[in-house]
Amino acid sequence: MYNKRWHMTDLKAIKGAIFDMDGTLLDSMPIWFTIEADYLKSLGITPRSDLNETLRALSGLETARHFQAEYGVRKTTQQIEAERNAMLEDFYFNKAPLKEGVVPALERLKARGVRMCVATATDRPLAEPALRRCGIICYFDRIFTCGEESTSKSNTDIFMRAAGFLGTGISDTLVIEDALYAMKSAKKAGFPVAAVYDRSYEDRTDEIKALADFYFITMDEMLEFL
Repeated sequence: MYNKRWHMTDLKAIKGAIFDMDGTLLDSMPIWFTIEADYLKSLGITPRSDLNETLRALSGLETARHFQAEYGVRKTTQQIEAERNAMLEDFYFNKAPLKEGVVPALERLKARGVRMCVATATDRPLAEPALRRCGIICYFDRIFTCGEESTSKSNTDIFMRAAGFLGTGISDTLVIEDALYAMKSAKKAGFPVAAVYDRSYEDRTDEIKALADFYFITMDEMLEFL
């Protein structure tokens, strides 16, 4: 087990927490390595080799627009998102597992009176059933999705709106993420950030460690600081 406190943020002082879902709460990133390519292939389109890297920081709507502009998909963005989500339903409804250490961390935060919400790039029809099936939806006051907020985690909007809903100050609200681009947005807005290891960002580990206030291999390593 490995963790390291990188800066001087005191987790005992936090009043709110904004959790990412994929790669943070759920061990669900592997399906995103193939779903975009599989969707294009289902339309008879051969994806380029850089597809995953290109889409890494895009929301569902932005991905749909990319498919229209760069791959000539002649469908509406709503159709593209609905069809792609349909391909993901079985995984999110029945299979996506919790990551190690999630429940103990949520339990400790709840016991300390920390208000919590989720901010995810995954659409609600997939996110909500998965969190409910895994038994953790009860910990969160609200689920924010990039689609419903008409934004992506490449900017600060969703984090600012989530903190506003929680009624907690930016410096008192911890953002828990696995994705470097989302951490950069949260840090730009002034939030303290706890990074959770996910193999999908293993190639960016050094950058993540340099940016985040905390870096945890599993989320229950957070308990040491709570």
